[in-house]
Amino acid sequence: MNSPESAAPRAVIVISSHVARGSVGNRAAVFALETLGHPVWAVPTVILPWHPGHGRATRIVPEDGAFSAMIDDLAGAPWIWEVGAVLSGYLGSAEQAKSVARLVSSLKRRDPRIRYVCDPVIGDSGGLYVPDALARAIRDLLLPLADIATPNRYELQWIVQAQLDTPRTVMEAALMAGPPTMLVTSAPALMAGGIGNLLITPSHAWLAEHRMIERPPNGLGDLTAAVFLARLMAGEKLDKALQSTTASVFEILARTAKRGADELQIETDAGSLSHPMAMVHMRQLMHPSRDRRA
Repeated sequence: MNSPESAAPRAVIVISSHVARGSVGNRAAVFALETLGHPVWAVPTVILPWHPGHGRATRIVPEDGAFSAMIDDLAGAPWIWEVGAVLSGYLGSAEQAKSVARLVSSLKRRDPRIRYVCDPVIGDSGGLYVPDALARAIRDLLLPLADIATPNRYELQWIVQAQLDTPRTVMEAALMAGPPTMLVTSAPALMAGGIGNLLITPSHAWLAEHRMIERPPNGLGDLTAAVFLARLMAGEKLDKALQSTTASVFEILARTAKRGADELQIETDAGSLSHPMAMVHMRQLMHPSRDRRA
């Protein structure tokens, strides 16, 4: 009989969008986590036939009261001891952020070891693509609860209201934004023609770089957050998890681009999740706190 002491892999509650076609939101995160051995409790925040970037389509958002009730059901579920982490991504309303905050707080009261990864899916280089009230709810309610946040550079720019054009400015902004560990995607690279994932903690910073691929499909942030969480739950150290996560996501991206596909083909390239072969350039960066001590 299963028990709280079971050696089975811990489950992850993933709270994000669901599309019928494509590999974004829950479709990307759930596949990655399950492929890497973790049971998933998947909670849809909005249901779409495809990513809005492909064109306008019907959008179904759960009524706030029903969503809140479902979250409370999960928090009180008899199997809640199975859960080792929560990952939140795209939300459909500011009220959903309140429900997610309540769930995370409840789980952490029960077990302080629960990891919460907040992927603040609010915008890109074109600015916010969610209502301002929702962006503020994610910033004010969810980021303070997060153990790890995984914004892209443009989301972090909005959070701190500053332009982030160098690894140094990204590091300083990440430290200002709150969560003790932050993985910033689409970070400026030091290598020519590259782009990076920058990981910073209160004491260390690393940059994982690879070549830039023009017009990438959607879903890279969702996939990165899920794979990074899975690596940490498997016991990898932060720098190793950054390297292997970046290699996996870049390898899937490069293979997708080579085929000319308009969606990440993670089901075709599932092997890249567990055994990536892509080369990633890792750098340990000078932490801003060391400069201040000098």
